Amino acid sequence: MIVVFIFSMCGRYPSMATSSLAPPEVPMELHAGNRDRLLTALHAHLSAAASPPRGLALLQGGEEQTRHCTDHLELFRQESYFAYLFGVREPGFYGAIDIASGQSILFAPRLPPDYAVWMGEIKPLPYFKDRYKVDLVFYVDEIVQVLQDRFSQHGKPVLFLLYGKSTDSGNYSKPASFEGIEKFDTDLSTLHPILTECRVIKSGMELALIQYANDVSSEAHIEVMRQAKPGMKEYQLESIFLHHSYRYGACRHCSYTCICATGENRNCDTSINIITTNHHLVPVVVLSTVSICSILHYGHTAAPNDRTLNDGDMALMDMGAEYNFYGSDITCSYPINGKFNSNQAIVYNAVLKAHNAVISHMQPGLKWVDMHKLAEQTILESLKNEKIIHGDIADMMARRLGAVFMPHGLGHLLGIDTHDPGGYPEGLERPKEPGLSSLRTIRELKEGMVITVEPGCYFIDALLRPARDDPISSKFFNWEEIEKYKSFGGVRIESDLYVTAQGCKNLTNCPRETWEIEAVMAGAPWPPRASVTKAENGLPKA
Repeated sequence: MIVVFIFSMCGRYPSMATSSLAPPEVPMELHAGNRDRLLTALHAHLSAAASPPRGLALLQGGEEQTRHCTDHLELFRQESYFAYLFGVREPGFYGAIDIASGQSILFAPRLPPDYAVWMGEIKPLPYFKDRYKVDLVFYVDEIVQVLQDRFSQHGKPVLFLLYGKSTDSGNYSKPASFEGIEKFDTDLSTLHPILTECRVIKSGMELALIQYANDVSSEAHIEVMRQAKPGMKEYQLESIFLHHSYRYGACRHCSYTCICATGENRNCDTSINIITTNHHLVPVVVLSTVSICSILHYGHTAAPNDRTLNDGDMALMDMGAEYNFYGSDITCSYPINGKFNSNQAIVYNAVLKAHNAVISHMQPGLKWVDMHKLAEQTILESLKNEKIIHGDIADMMARRLGAVFMPHGLGHLLGIDTHDPGGYPEGLERPKEPGLSSLRTIRELKEGMVITVEPGCYFIDALLRPARDDPISSKFFNWEEIEKYKSFGGVRIESDLYVTAQGCKNLTNCPRETWEIEAVMAGAPWPPRASVTKAENGLPKA
């Protein structure tokens, strides 16, 4: 009896999770290469400005944080720019790169003797020099003396500090600060845009880590898919993903808070609404009843993945593991009972067709805003074929009706951060039209970029209501058919792509076709036996 009960709680079939994952060693040459790219870019910038190639790029790493006023230390994760250049896992460090010589310097915190009692061995400075493959290591309290003694041959050295705005969060990076910094000249404008642009194009070693994070996440998503069944809680699906990623993939961190959205939510929640302005539908925030699957960032503390899964629900699982700072971002949508009904299949296949259309068109030189519009158009065409909407697709696109069904952007740059920086470099402005205003980048694709492709189709009452109330927009909708999907929620399909010279490579390996998903949920192996091996997947070797 006990054995039967355990199996029934674990999923449709007994859980026999296995894994072929082997966490790779991370060469510090990866971060040395990142430093080299920054040096090359700084030299080019200073040369163009007729400035001497002197000074130091100086960054301050992250600090450990306690939970509010308590002494409980939250699990530390390094500041991303600092991680990119130095790969340091520990808190409290500073790092510098001498622009003239290329020397790399770490400054480690001087720990008190009782650290060894409570926290473990106090590592000597040579340990950090060897581990992180830098040229010099000193203590943080020696920064002023070291910079003055070693880097003042041409007068007071200029410190290029990291300060700039994230176009995703609106927050500003924190420039390095230490006692005595006033003794040096500082530059707050040069480093951030140059270093951000370095992060946009990934090296072969960076891609290998992103691929591994995708391998882990793909495998974990499939394990969730196999174990999901009616009667479980959303947080159980989240826990399966987290467990598999950590146990088999050595991924202690996730790239972002897991989104495990299923079925219909009858509670009041903040959602998106729209008003008509200049013949476009413009998003505003309202309070409305929404389906969980149409809450785009469900899973946060106020909506904590705690609903019970019901037979007939669609699941939208948006989860990604992180390995050695580099992340993944994958979304799978499927029916909890393992079988698509006709309405679920219609919406799912509309999104899948958009997902595949974008991937088949991607190549260097294409504008991301055009890829977003391609996804919108493809979804609208599919909905028209099913009599959910009617009329001229070009007219719908002109009125931005694609944003009624897909209010978010098509995708974003991915790397050390889920929303990697560089989406809007100087000179690019965010569009203002509905849907397009949510794009995290409108750049042209370049070889070496890693970007997510995540089209979605949602039936959000707060978006449909204003469209119905608008006399021009309303005529495009078959409202009788729309009513059938009101409690449906939505579908999102998300894969991580890197741009190659000829096109792109999908780093994600999850079942996507409806028949593949149903087969995997019924116990079929994935990937199929005849799948391409990793050695043949087109990833660059360095």
